[in-house]
Order: sequence, then C-alpha cells, then structure tokens
Amino acid sequence: MSEITILASVQQFLQRQHGHFIDGEQKASLNTQRFELINPATEQTISSISIGDKHDVEQAVQSAHHAFKQQWANISPYEKGVLLNKLADLVEQHAEELAQLETLNSGKMINISRHLEVAQSVVFLRYFAGWATKISGKTMQPSLPSMHGEKYTAFTLRQPVGVVAGIVPWNFSLMIGIWKIASALTTGCTIVLKPSEYTPLSLLRLAEIAIEAGIPKGVINVVTGLGETGQLLIASPLVKKVSFTGSVPTGIAIGKMAMDSDLTRVSLELGGKNAVAILADADIDQYLPSLLQSSLVHQGQVCAAPERFFVHQSRYDEFVAKCSAAMQQFKISSPLEEDAHFGPLSNASHFQKVKHYLDLARENQQILAGGEILEQHGFYMQPTLVRSTGMNDPIFCEEIFGPILAVMPFEHEDELIEKMNQGRFGLTASVWSNDLSKIMRMIPQLEVGTVWVNMHTFLDPSVPFGGAKASGIGREFSDAFIEDYTELKSVMMCY
Repeated sequence: MSEITILASVQQFLQRQHGHFIDGEQKASLNTQRFELINPATEQTISSISIGDKHDVEQAVQSAHHAFKQQWANISPYEKGVLLNKLADLVEQHAEELAQLETLNSGKMINISRHLEVAQSVVFLRYFAGWATKISGKTMQPSLPSMHGEKYTAFTLRQPVGVVAGIVPWNFSLMIGIWKIASALTTGCTIVLKPSEYTPLSLLRLAEIAIEAGIPKGVINVVTGLGETGQLLIASPLVKKVSFTGSVPTGIAIGKMAMDSDLTRVSLELGGKNAVAILADADIDQYLPSLLQSSLVHQGQVCAAPERFFVHQSRYDEFVAKCSAAMQQFKISSPLEEDAHFGPLSNASHFQKVKHYLDLARENQQILAGGEILEQHGFYMQPTLVRSTGMNDPIFCEEIFGPILAVMPFEHEDELIEKMNQGRFGLTASVWSNDLSKIMRMIPQLEVGTVWVNMHTFLDPSVPFGGAKASGIGREFSDAFIEDYTELKSVMMCY
C-alpha cells in the first residue's frame, strides 16, 4: 500500500518559520539559533524551531502569570469545563492534521497517531473537563475548649498553585502535553509547555487551536528549545509547579532543581523496566497478540511497555518459538502506510542508544529473533527477542525504551516475585494467567505503580497512573492529580 496523502494544511504548517507560542500568538525569538526537525522515516529535514533563551522563557512565564491572576481566575469552574470540551471538539475536527504532524515528526505509525494519540487526547480532555466543577474542600468541627461561650468551625479550600511548567517527552508529545494542560487548566492553573526538541510540532499547533476554542491568551504557552530552555523554565520564581515526563536521570536532575528553586512542587512520571509474568497455565496463543501489541506499540518507545518477560519453565520453549514466529510477520515500512505494523525509531540519538543494546546482544549470542538494522534511509530496526544471561544482564536490567524484548524462564512463584521486584524501577508490571488465587497473591507483592492482569500498557483517565521507587513521584489521572496542582488551605473561625 502507498503512503497517505499529506494535507495541504500540514504542508503549510511545516513551511512556517516557527517561533514560540506566547500570549496567544507566535512569537519570534531574539535567539537566531534554530534546531532542525528530522523525519525519522526519511532522515530529511521537515522544519525547524527556535531555541528558547532566558528572554523567551520570561515572556512565556509572565504571560502565564498574568493570565492566571487576571483571566483564568475569573472564569467559573463550569466555564473552564466548557472550554476544555470545546478544545476537545476542535482536536476532533483537526484530528487528521494533528495525526499527520505527529507521524512526520515522531515516526509513529499513522494509525497509532490517529486512533491512540489523537483519539485518546480527546477522551482525556473530556474526562478532565468533568472534574472542573468537582474540586472541593471539607468542613470540620474543631474540639477547641469554649472559655466564654464562643464556638468554632473550620473548613478547607483547594486553590490552584499558579503557573505550571509542563516538560513533555518526544514519544507521545500531543497526548502527554494534553494530560498536563488538562490537569493544570481544570484546577485553575495556567501552563508553559516545553516540548521535546525532537517532536514539538503537534503542541505548537494545539496551542493555536486552543485560542480558537476560546481559551484566553496566556493560559497555554509553548516555548521550544533544548534542555537548557527547560532549566530556565524550572528556575523561574513565578513557576509554582513542575510536571515532568521522561527518563529517570533527567527526572532526578529536575527534582533537585525544583527543590533548589524554593521547594517548587514537582511530579515526575519516569521510566521503567517493566516486567511480564507468564504463569504455567497461560494460554500463549490467546495472549501473544495482545502481548506483542503492548510491547511494540510505537516501536517499544512507551514508558509503560514491557521489556522483561518471565516465562514459566514449562512454557518457555513454546513462548520463544511462537513469539519469534509472530515477530517475523511484522511489516516494517513507512509510518505513513496504513497497513504497516512497525516503523522507525523517533530520532537518531535514540536509535544509536538502542543499537548499542542490539550490538551487545549480538556479541553475546543472545538474539533469538530479529536483531537486524535495516539498510535504508530512516531509523529502522527489526523488533527483537533476546534471551537473558541473568539478572545482571544490561539488556535485562537497563531501560532500553525500544523494540528489544528479553526473556527468562522461572520455576517457582516466590523466585518470580523476587526477580520482578529486582532493580531501581517500579512503574508497571503484568501477570498473565487464569489462576485467580495466584494472581491475587502476587498483586500486593509487586513493587510497582500499576499492575495489569492479562493486559499491559493500556491507560484510562479514571485510573491513577504513576511509578514507585525510581520510576516517579505523584500520580496522574483519576482525582489523584488534583492534589498535585492545588494548595490545601485551612480556615478556622471563632463566632
């Protein structure tokens, strides 16, 4: 099948001299340096962005601060929800445009961009819009002694913290950006987004669409640039909360910076080395399609996706044979082809990182299936299955964030729990079995933020998401996000 036709609106957007989006409009940077955006499927330059400097960041933060004090604060919770729903309507109307921008910029398969990235962004926007009118405090009756007949009552308020810095990764720029936008705006905050330098296009377009939806100028701002741009944003005294999604080392550095900046609030959704447990009774034929979809969606570049597979010894050979055969059926091609299954990695730097692990596996004769780099333009490699050499195997304990799945046999459940919990990460895990008793005993012992049963990687806005151990601080979605974006104020009255 041939590639889809690129929309005229997408072609026009790519040809722009992109600046930052500040106070409701595109703003050129005084910094003349630019960063080229590369299509990972072709290695061709498709556009470029400004590299934000101190002046750009100050402009964006001031705009967000003014909007927080003068505009967004004066809009009722109901109206906030209405505006978020209008934004969802417009995202649906511009769905194909946004999906094509994502695919051209990140290498995401076009059907994933359409049916996951854009479609789920709409679902999340509508979910958060519903919370706008439901943020509340509590009333309490203090037990203070009455000296002269006076009485006491108390209550709490949840008030927005102010300007939020949202730092967004390159793998799901639009959807993760919308998680941060919706969390901030629902609670009454305003936001300055700093997308990854590799994939900023969909968020720059979304900021324009937000103005069309009626969201006031300055409520959503986007500053593009490199890591230094994000550091300037975190250091601003007007930023009262930082929400970061990305790698563990960067998250730790951002957490330290936030603490040094007058204890700025911070939530960190970081990486993982997510484990899968396939128990002895598992129906491999039934589960394998879902397992591979969960593992290799967006070429495995998903923080929650599984990378470590623990398979009961009695099923190990069967799993390896069937998984290897299924991987060989993947059609690897342009992400703009609607019938392709697997595309390029998202950028050259990450491609080299994943290639390092492939080279290591090849040197140690660990490759069971795949493992080849495609000799063509673009950052393409085969999905790969490797056998683990042990718990200290770098491929088995270091986050790869790519299409390399490592497999290890186990015999007993006690040994399995210990191995699944080994390491610094604690984002997600899954158990595949119909033995409910074993599953229910395992769930509380797994040191992770999310446990899936007979599924993996899927997220829903009604279910809190976040990591344990080094995989993060705080939770997104459900009502858990409210605490991270609001300050709890206590009021006590004597009468």
